Amino acid sequence: MRYAQGGGLTDAGRAARERIRLQAVERFEGGEKNREIAAALRVSERSVERRRRQWREAGASGVYSKGSPGRPRLSDAQMVRLERELERGPLVHGWADQRWTLSRVKTLIGRLFHVSYTVEGAWRLLKRHGWSWQQPARRAIERDDSAVELWRKEVWPRVKAPRRPVEPGSSSRTRPDSP
Repeated sequence: MRYAQGGGLTDAGRAARERIRLQAVERFEGGEKNREIAAALRVSERSVERRRRQWREAGASGVYSKGSPGRPRLSDAQMVRLERELERGPLVHGWADQRWTLSRVKTLIGRLFHVSYTVEGAWRLLKRHGWSWQQPARRAIERDDSAVELWRKEVWPRVKAPRRPVEPGSSSRTRPDSP
């Protein structure tokens, strides 16, 4: 279900939903019709039908919320192991270069834990644990910062094209003089 605020329910919202489900169970036991229950609890008839079916199959416990479907599938210990393996690098795991792609992370999770993630799910997992998509900045070993600074101050101003002067009739954004 999508929520207008872009997220899930708060704890209070989840508790309110749970109370509505329990009220529905009481009404099922009282023999009320789906339409009456839906109107009284201000929910859709389909929702009431679904809850009634769950109630018939598993009793009152079948109506309780099962929790978020998006809960993490890796335990804390597994996440620690995954981070350790990611830090070891892709070469150790059989890839030809030193780039971790989401597809490779997804494959690594499958190999290590026999859990299937989508590429997007792997990204969300990494992001949730503080990983970034950015590559670290690399600097050449031979880089001479003082020479770069000197070039920027002395050579660049001579190489850079001068700005066009602003003249009447040019495309400058100034207002023409009033007569």
